[in-house]
Amino acid sequence: MTKNILLTGTAGFIGSNFVPYFLEKYPEYNLINLDLLTYAGNLDSLKECESNPRYKFIKGNICNRELVEFIFNEYDINGVIHFAAESHVDNSIKNPGVFIETNVNGTFTLVDVARDYWMDKPFEYKENYKNCRFHHISTDEVYGTLNATDFFTEETPYAPNSPYSASKASSDMIVRSYQETYGMNTVITNCSNNYGPKQHDEKLIPTIIRKCLKGESIPIYGDGKNIRDWLYVLDHCRGIDLVYHTGKEGNVYNIGGRNERTNLEIVDAICTILDEKAPQTKSYKKLITFVEDRAGHDRRYAIDATKIEVELGWRADENFDSGILKTVEWYLKHKGWDK
Repeated sequence: MTKNILLTGTAGFIGSNFVPYFLEKYPEYNLINLDLLTYAGNLDSLKECESNPRYKFIKGNICNRELVEFIFNEYDINGVIHFAAESHVDNSIKNPGVFIETNVNGTFTLVDVARDYWMDKPFEYKENYKNCRFHHISTDEVYGTLNATDFFTEETPYAPNSPYSASKASSDMIVRSYQETYGMNTVITNCSNNYGPKQHDEKLIPTIIRKCLKGESIPIYGDGKNIRDWLYVLDHCRGIDLVYHTGKEGNVYNIGGRNERTNLEIVDAICTILDEKAPQTKSYKKLITFVEDRAGHDRRYAIDATKIEVELGWRADENFDSGILKTVEWYLKHKGWDK
């Protein structure tokens, strides 16, 4: 059965990996990509999809209700997978209003239009839309920070510490409320730090690679011992796919790679690979520079992915060593890809 799926923000990092994966796996799906193309969006990252008749790009703002309503009516949308978000923590500290507008108001607009289009009244779907689902993509940062031994689970209380994570926590709550109040078929996934091909160069791993190749200082916040759980982007795409199709209605699923690394370990791994793949006179590790820590910098994130592993059978294919090698090799082959 043909389905028309609205994807938001898929000119960004995760979405631009998800679209070609999804198009290939589901030949019965038509994908409509709504993206404003802010600084973090790059249509070049979706060039492989442009000629596919089942893919349609629309430039626009998820906060524009009139546009979102037009898309639902014009394309008879049967499902939503919502990636679009402002996501750079440093930017949220400098300009939090943009994050509230996009992440909170934009999510509200999307889920409210979906409710109007799919449902006759609370807990009653229209006849042709009984299987429609709204999938909201979120982050582990909504849970705050961890001590040295605990893990985030789906039951962990929210405790966001930056304007970015607070805006994502708010958007999660909006989606949850539409499930509880209106009986909408929603699912939420909260992921750990993604890495892999096509990531914007403001993020940690692309920044390290870029600085190395330019021979510039590699800035590391504080003492470099902040810990993150790293998830290869295509593993995340498979997890989203599973939750969208088989996750339990109204449920939250945490997707994590079980690959905890400090920022120092990350930069060391990348420099070691580059010393082999693109050697220079001195080791790239000589470029490491410690800079003042940023405000609200959480010490450790780590996801317990047991629920998605047990209920849906998901496992990460890449460990960090294999994933970071693929990532560095991709950037070496695609220098300046986002320029």
